[in-house]
Amino acid sequence: MCSGLTKSNYKELNTLYAKYKNQGLEILAFPCNQFGWQEPGSNEEINEAVCSTYKAEFPLFHKVEVNGKNAAPLYKFLKSKKSGMIVDEIKWNFAKFLVDRQGNVVERYAPVTSPLQIESEIQNLLESS
Repeated sequence: MCSGLTKSNYKELNTLYAKYKNQGLEILAFPCNQFGWQEPGSNEEINEAVCSTYKAEFPLFHKVEVNGKNAAPLYKFLKSKKSGMIVDEIKWNFAKFLVDRQGNVVERYAPVTSPLQIESEIQNLLESS
Protein backbone atom coordinates (compact mmCIF):
# COMPACT_ATOMS: atom_id res chain seq x y z
CA MET A 1 0.00 0.00 0.00
CA CYS A 2 2.89 2.31 -0.64
CA SER A 3 1.87 3.41 -4.12
CA GLY A 4 2.14 7.09 -4.84
CA LEU A 5 -1.52 6.87 -5.82
CA THR A 6 -2.73 5.43 -2.53
CA LYS A 7 -3.06 8.47 -0.29
CA SER A 8 -4.61 10.77 -2.91
CA ASN A 9 -7.01 8.14 -4.23
CA TYR A 10 -8.31 7.12 -0.82
CA LYS A 11 -8.64 10.75 0.25
CA GLU A 12 -10.61 11.69 -2.86
CA LEU A 13 -12.71 8.51 -2.84
CA ASN A 14 -13.62 9.28 0.78
CA THR A 15 -14.61 12.81 -0.24
CA LEU A 16 -16.85 11.55 -3.04
CA TYR A 17 -18.39 8.84 -0.89
CA ALA A 18 -19.23 11.25 1.94
CA LYS A 19 -20.74 13.70 -0.53
CA TYR A 20 -22.83 11.30 -2.60
CA LYS A 21 -23.50 8.12 -0.61
CA ASN A 22 -26.96 9.35 0.41
CA GLN A 23 -27.78 9.81 -3.27
CA GLY A 24 -26.84 6.20 -4.03
CA LEU A 25 -23.12 6.28 -4.81
CA GLU A 26 -21.34 3.07 -3.93
CA ILE A 27 -17.59 2.69 -4.07
CA LEU A 28 -16.36 -0.88 -4.08
CA ALA A 29 -12.66 -1.38 -3.41
CA PHE A 30 -10.84 -4.57 -4.35
CA PRO A 31 -7.20 -4.76 -3.21
CA CYS A 32 -4.84 -6.47 -5.64
CA ASN A 33 -1.24 -7.57 -5.20
CA GLN A 34 -0.47 -7.96 -8.92
CA PHE A 35 1.25 -4.58 -9.24
CA GLY A 36 4.68 -4.32 -7.65
CA TRP A 37 3.51 -6.40 -4.67
CA GLN A 38 1.89 -3.32 -3.13
CA GLU A 39 -0.83 -5.27 -1.30
CA PRO A 40 1.17 -8.10 0.29
CA GLY A 41 -0.76 -8.25 3.56
CA SER A 42 -3.65 -10.45 4.56
CA ASN A 43 -7.18 -9.24 3.96
CA GLU A 44 -7.40 -8.28 7.63
CA GLU A 45 -4.15 -6.29 7.51
CA ILE A 46 -5.23 -4.47 4.36
CA ASN A 47 -8.65 -3.70 5.83
CA GLU A 48 -7.09 -2.35 9.03
CA ALA A 49 -4.67 -0.13 7.11
CA VAL A 50 -7.31 1.26 4.77
CA CYS A 51 -9.87 1.87 7.49
CA SER A 52 -7.53 3.26 10.13
CA THR A 53 -4.93 5.08 8.02
CA TYR A 54 -7.17 6.33 5.23
CA LYS A 55 -10.51 6.35 7.11
CA ALA A 56 -12.31 4.60 4.26
CA GLU A 57 -15.99 3.99 4.98
CA PHE A 58 -16.92 2.37 1.67
CA PRO A 59 -16.87 -1.43 1.25
CA LEU A 60 -13.42 -2.99 1.01
CA PHE A 61 -13.53 -6.52 -0.34
CA HIS A 62 -11.02 -9.36 -0.10
CA LYS A 63 -7.93 -9.21 -2.25
CA VAL A 64 -8.47 -10.36 -5.84
CA GLU A 65 -6.55 -10.83 -9.03
CA VAL A 66 -7.65 -8.52 -11.83
CA ASN A 67 -5.52 -9.87 -14.68
CA GLY A 68 -4.63 -13.30 -15.99
CA LYS A 69 -6.36 -16.65 -15.81
CA ASN A 70 -7.29 -16.19 -12.15
CA ALA A 71 -8.87 -12.76 -12.63
CA ALA A 72 -12.02 -12.28 -10.57
CA PRO A 73 -15.20 -12.67 -12.65
CA LEU A 74 -16.14 -9.07 -11.87
CA TYR A 75 -12.95 -7.81 -13.50
CA LYS A 76 -13.40 -10.09 -16.49
CA PHE A 77 -16.84 -8.54 -16.94
CA LEU A 78 -15.68 -4.94 -16.43
CA LYS A 79 -12.79 -5.32 -18.88
CA SER A 80 -15.04 -6.98 -21.46
CA LYS A 81 -17.35 -3.96 -21.39
CA LYS A 82 -14.70 -1.21 -21.36
CA SER A 83 -11.33 -2.07 -22.81
CA GLY A 84 -8.16 -0.19 -22.04
CA MET A 85 -6.39 2.26 -24.33
CA ILE A 86 -3.92 -0.28 -25.69
CA VAL A 87 -4.66 -3.54 -23.87
CA ASP A 88 -7.57 -4.77 -21.80
CA GLU A 89 -5.41 -5.65 -18.82
CA ILE A 90 -5.55 -3.45 -15.73
CA LYS A 91 -2.27 -1.53 -15.66
CA TRP A 92 -1.99 -0.65 -11.96
CA ASN A 93 -3.90 -0.31 -8.70
CA PHE A 94 -6.63 2.33 -8.63
CA ALA A 95 -7.97 1.69 -12.10
CA LYS A 96 -11.58 2.81 -11.86
CA PHE A 97 -14.81 1.74 -13.53
CA LEU A 98 -17.99 3.81 -13.41
CA VAL A 99 -21.10 1.62 -13.41
CA ASP A 100 -24.69 2.83 -13.48
CA ARG A 101 -27.53 1.56 -11.28
CA GLN A 102 -28.49 -1.00 -13.91
CA GLY A 103 -25.01 -2.53 -13.95
CA ASN A 104 -23.92 -1.00 -17.24
CA VAL A 105 -20.24 -0.11 -17.39
CA VAL A 106 -20.27 3.55 -18.35
CA GLU A 107 -16.56 4.38 -18.33
CA ARG A 108 -13.10 3.14 -17.43
CA TYR A 109 -10.45 5.43 -15.98
CA ALA A 110 -6.69 5.03 -15.73
CA PRO A 111 -5.09 4.62 -12.30
CA VAL A 112 -3.68 8.15 -12.51
CA THR A 113 -7.13 9.66 -13.03
CA SER A 114 -8.03 11.52 -9.88
CA PRO A 115 -11.38 10.44 -8.43
CA LEU A 116 -12.38 14.12 -8.20
CA GLN A 117 -11.85 14.42 -11.97
CA ILE A 118 -14.83 12.15 -12.53
CA GLU A 119 -17.16 13.87 -10.06
CA SER A 120 -19.28 15.46 -12.80
CA GLU A 121 -19.83 12.06 -14.46
CA ILE A 122 -20.88 10.64 -11.09
CA GLN A 123 -23.28 13.54 -10.54
CA ASN A 124 -24.78 13.04 -13.99
CA LEU A 125 -25.39 9.35 -13.35
CA LEU A 126 -26.91 9.95 -9.93
CA GLU A 127 -29.24 12.64 -11.30
CA SER A 128 -30.30 10.61 -14.34
CA SER A 129 -31.44 7.53 -12.46
